[in-house]
Amino acid sequence: MSCEKCSYECSHEVEQMTCVAKGAKHGPAPIPEEGKWVKATQITDISGLTHGVGWCAPQQGACKLTLNVKNGVIEEALIETLGCSGMTHSAAMAAEILSGKTILEALNSDLVCDAINTAMRELFLQIVYGRTQTAFSEGGLPIGAGLEDLGKGLRSQVGTMYGTKAKGVRYLEMAEGYILELGLDKNDEVIGYKFVHLGKMMDAIKKGIDPKTAYEKNVSSYGRFDEAVKKIDPRRE
Repeated sequence: MSCEKCSYECSHEVEQMTCVAKGAKHGPAPIPEEGKWVKATQITDISGLTHGVGWCAPQQGACKLTLNVKNGVIEEALIETLGCSGMTHSAAMAAEILSGKTILEALNSDLVCDAINTAMRELFLQIVYGRTQTAFSEGGLPIGAGLEDLGKGLRSQVGTMYGTKAKGVRYLEMAEGYILELGLDKNDEVIGYKFVHLGKMMDAIKKGIDPKTAYEKNVSSYGRFDEAVKKIDPRRE
């Protein structure tokens, strides 16, 4: 049976209850969104740009997901994956899947990889609670802002380091680029490194510059590399 004041089926006990009028309207608490305080009652009330991190069940790989949401719709998605070769293909599919979906649709979509799905869950929580990077930025950020995290070479900021008790540390990749050599002092301690910026090098090659020249022009060093008394290839020595 249906209740008089409700379109849904009610139990006999509820049907027999006396109606009590609702007093004050207890609306949602306002959340910060792109420089405004918004009382969100539906998905289209949600806007913001933010980042989140996800991981798969065996924790073999991780995903950093960046979404730029305008009026509840994902206008921009950046998927960065680490530690699992299969995740790169999953990211390719997820980048196509996410754009144009509402955040509720995206939350309930199969984004191919558990790490990406988990990142989407974490982002959803941030976004709907007003904990975005642009919470207090008037108007938010334009579409394309997600690419700024990648720098001019449009490459993810990756840090890859390896170390053993027997042989010590090996720097393999830094934000600056692919590590070519480690510089050691007289105590065999790392004091700097030489690297090549792969993104800039590849851009130069695409423009027609000779690969050897492009490589040499994008090699630089960090720290006191020039003062090193010993230089080693971290992948071979």
